[in-house]
Amino acid sequence: MMNWLMNTLGTSVGKKVMMAITGLGFIGFLAGHLAGNLTIYGGKDSFNSYADHLHSLGPLITLAELGLLTLALIHVGTGLLLFFQNWKARPVRYAVNNRGGGRTIGSGTMPYTGILMLAFVVFHLLNFHFVDKTHTTIFEIVSVAFSNPVYVTLYVAAMIVVAVHVSHGFWSAFQSLGANHPKYMPIFQIAGIAFSIVVGLGFGFIPIYISILA
Repeated sequence: MMNWLMNTLGTSVGKKVMMAITGLGFIGFLAGHLAGNLTIYGGKDSFNSYADHLHSLGPLITLAELGLLTLALIHVGTGLLLFFQNWKARPVRYAVNNRGGGRTIGSGTMPYTGILMLAFVVFHLLNFHFVDKTHTTIFEIVSVAFSNPVYVTLYVAAMIVVAVHVSHGFWSAFQSLGANHPKYMPIFQIAGIAFSIVVGLGFGFIPIYISILA
């Protein structure tokens, strides 16, 4: 398995395939995570019940977290390798219009939005996952955090970054996996934009909603 992984990562095509597979894995996680977080609109009991159900899964949650960590290491590591290889191959950018050839904000900022997302994930985990929940509930932790306008602004901005990243990453993943067909790619591109809007608005409105309640 390790030899196969190293051989795959040894080629540019292999790196893109690994980025696609791990990226689609995170897209699936975002969809599931958003569905769970939407229980917050059912009130504190509904949201706490959802969180308690996850914690009751015990080893399964630990296994899922280890799986996500593995995906993250592969995705981030491979992305950085591709970025530096491309930078090394062309250290001086050509003086052309960056939007030429179908280039979008999402495609042109993928490395940078990816780094910002990584920083946000660390911040998010420190503030919500790795906090002492002995004498409080997850709803109370979220309510206290989003009573601070700075936190609300930060989270909304982070969700915009996520939406921009996903808008390109969604259809690009299918392209890297060989679905680059004139008949299907427009569908994947539209689906990617639609999914990025759902993710951006779905996650982004939660801190605003909680701040209003607070």
